[in-house]
Amino acid sequence: MHERIELIAARDEQKKKLGNFLFDRLTELSRMYIREVVNTGDCEVNGRFENVGYRMRENDFVEISVDTTRGTAMIPQPIELDIVFEDDHLMVVNKPEGMLVHPTHRDRNGTLLNGLTHYLNAHRNGGAFIRPGLVHRLDKQTSGLMVVSKTEQAHRVLSDHLQRKMFKKLYVALVDGVCVEDEGVITDLIGRFAEEKRWGVKEDGKESETRYRVLERRANSTLLELEPVTGRTNQLRIHCASIGHPITGDSDRGGSEFDRLCLHAAYLGFKHPVTGDLSQFFSPIDFDNAGTY
Repeated sequence: MHERIELIAARDEQKKKLGNFLFDRLTELSRMYIREVVNTGDCEVNGRFENVGYRMRENDFVEISVDTTRGTAMIPQPIELDIVFEDDHLMVVNKPEGMLVHPTHRDRNGTLLNGLTHYLNAHRNGGAFIRPGLVHRLDKQTSGLMVVSKTEQAHRVLSDHLQRKMFKKLYVALVDGVCVEDEGVITDLIGRFAEEKRWGVKEDGKESETRYRVLERRANSTLLELEPVTGRTNQLRIHCASIGHPITGDSDRGGSEFDRLCLHAAYLGFKHPVTGDLSQFFSPIDFDNAGTY
């Protein structure tokens, strides 16, 4: 069902990009859908078609036609969250294994983003809608620490720091077999096999680097600390398997059967986007008594 909506830009919305202006005003719609509407000409600013990068001015008159059934991915749902830290600018949460970070076309409920949206807006009493910003992500099967922005400024700064490799992320993984070397670096190229719809070591793949260090050797497995220097899709799982030590529970890559993927984001370090202070967070893990980090 399409609805014609009229909006007028306020003084504090000056210089904001049209895409961000609409995203902040139309809280029930996703950024991707809003961009699609603007690009297809169903949005006018002062009677003219503008792109999403247009800079708003006070009293700009916006008319937009949207499908109100195209709800945002961020449907608020009361989901228990493990909040490690929170202030006015950001949150650090401990995502459980088995939870999607954000909804997909098939799974729209029960994700971390659903829970965060509810938590941040349940008691706002008419205040501005708070959109949780995903600075980085974890696979569904991976547990551990994530930082989530609560403001546009915090998201912009943290995203910039992440891109400039100013984040420090360490994972703990239980892998099959006993690693001989105490530490090492894995640099196998990673690419996507389109026909098989999977990622793996590929001759024409992108440069990738993972540093590892042995934390504990067991009879038939090893507890490793992993540092992803680059951030390729499934990088840690692919790199561990490439050296003959697949992550326990990663049956797709030869790992032994287990009730979960034994991969956990255990440490997160970054500069606070407002204060500039070093923020460090630790999350212990115990893979079936394999050792606590």
